[in-house]
Amino acid sequence: MTESAAISDRARDIAARVETFVRETVAPYESDPRCEDHGPTEQLSLELKELARQAGVLTPHILDDGSHLTHAETALVLRKSGLSPLGPLACNTAAPDEGNMYLLGKAGSAEMQERFLKPLVEGRARSAFFMTEPADENGAGSDPSMMQTTATQDGNHWVITGRKAFITGAEGAKVGIVMAKAEQGASMFLVDLPDPAIRIERVLDTIDSSMPGGHAVVAIDNLRVPADQMLGNPGEGFKLAQIRLAPARLTHCMRWHGACTRAHEIATDYAVRRQAFGKPLIDHEGVGFQLADNLIDLKQSELMIDWCAEVLDTGALGTAESSMAKVAVSEALFRIADRCVQVMGGTGVTGDTIVEQIFREVRAFRIYDGPTEVHKWSLAKKIKRENRVE
Repeated sequence: MTESAAISDRARDIAARVETFVRETVAPYESDPRCEDHGPTEQLSLELKELARQAGVLTPHILDDGSHLTHAETALVLRKSGLSPLGPLACNTAAPDEGNMYLLGKAGSAEMQERFLKPLVEGRARSAFFMTEPADENGAGSDPSMMQTTATQDGNHWVITGRKAFITGAEGAKVGIVMAKAEQGASMFLVDLPDPAIRIERVLDTIDSSMPGGHAVVAIDNLRVPADQMLGNPGEGFKLAQIRLAPARLTHCMRWHGACTRAHEIATDYAVRRQAFGKPLIDHEGVGFQLADNLIDLKQSELMIDWCAEVLDTGALGTAESSMAKVAVSEALFRIADRCVQVMGGTGVTGDTIVEQIFREVRAFRIYDGPTEVHKWSLAKKIKRENRVE
């Protein structure tokens, strides 16, 4: 499918407006002191979202009638929102909200959408997805079947107890989606936050710093959830997770592709202007070739994202395709960010440009949403199934 066939003029216009907004309005905020170690402050988040609202680019991938752009169109728009690490936050296309909105739009009842989805789409609330658990307790991580958090039915309520880890945005979130193991199997629950039964033990110090609230370790102690706040039916947690999984995995690729595009622009500008040994840096093959490699990796990543998006647009789950895209794109983007740092030398490891942060963010991305090795293992199992020797 050609891009002209896959992308509507409406989506192109949205993407162009998002790019202008992120470059001209959001990027100057990158040096704002409210960008802290555990992510932008709530005040900065709300300020940026208000600017996006005024510019008409808040939650741009969800249209006024509640429908979504196609995955292929979303890819174009979210790449533009990612041109600054603050862009997805400002435009309300950031994780985990974007994935949670998608899931609630697909699987939530009308009542759930009005109560939990609408504030997210309007940028009035943030959300958190409570699935991963502490490794030192042998809890669920890359293998969700190891889930230790339990849900027990008590009349017309469910009682949830356990601990969660790496819960992005838990601090300051108003909507929670909690995964817990019921007698029937893994199940999902919608909860209002904050709740005294959900206690943030600590916010982890991680190398990335673009997401409000950071990544928290959370204790859940006898959380009572009304039965009508279960998403789907008991035991359908993993089935519902599959709805969210591939699209959310791919939108991570989209956003960080935008960030690495920006890092490449900054490194290129530096290499053209900086003189060394009698000529611009870019005229040294050791530098120019790295920038050429960046162009190749950026284009290959873009094509991989678009290919997977088109698979999802057929209605397929795209589990294997999104695994392939996640591996290929996250590894390529890290190479790009690493080269940008290297081309810029000492400047590349300072906070004088956004390149250093993009390097840190993309390094974390190689682990988040499933490490490369887990995706390759999953793909190897698929290969074995499809080539079984009788």
